[in-house]
Amino acid sequence: YRAMPATGGPFPTIIVVSEIWGVHEHIRDVARRFAKLGYFAIAPELFARQGDAGKVTDVQALIRDIVAKTPDAEVMADLDATVAFAKASGKADTSRLGITGFCWGGRTTLMYAAHNAAVKAAVPWYGPVARNYHPGDKTALDVAPQIKAAVLGLYGGDDPGIPNDTVEKMFAALKAAGNARTEAVIYPATPHAFHADYRPSYRKDKAEDGWKRATDWFKKYL
Repeated sequence: YRAMPATGGPFPTIIVVSEIWGVHEHIRDVARRFAKLGYFAIAPELFARQGDAGKVTDVQALIRDIVAKTPDAEVMADLDATVAFAKASGKADTSRLGITGFCWGGRTTLMYAAHNAAVKAAVPWYGPVARNYHPGDKTALDVAPQIKAAVLGLYGGDDPGIPNDTVEKMFAALKAAGNARTEAVIYPATPHAFHADYRPSYRKDKAEDGWKRATDWFKKYL
């Protein structure tokens, strides 16, 4: 799915990486929000080979049958292809490349920033840093020294799946590797998926604050 201003270009480029449910309406809406701000936004369906993630209602089955069968190497290659596709359109300025994502997509945001040195800015929303989803794949903590992009992390303080101390370790590792353009925001008493406005976890004030921080971050670094 892609969205961009109706006229002009090429535009700075933002990849939007989905949660485990794939490119559903919320992710498409996020892409359109970026387009309205002047970006070429593109959201690749990274689970397509394994099936339609949006139609699997059982989370454990979804992780077992689709997510766990989508290794990082495949995702990184598909994101490389996404960037090449965007560039070939003539509408995307991929020399100004950003990436953002949510949960699984938040982790993927960090992994791709490590994989592709052309990424200038990355904004992971509650992306796990100390776990992987496919046996043998590394964690974001493992690849922190390879990340040169400016990284803004947005996390919920009350997210048992992503302990606060692991987030702090991740951003300490980025700084220890010489990346000074990093910031982690951990919202107190805030659950996982607080930006997902279609879920009970949505927290309007935190989501709006995070969105402003994210868009300011991209404006500064792209």
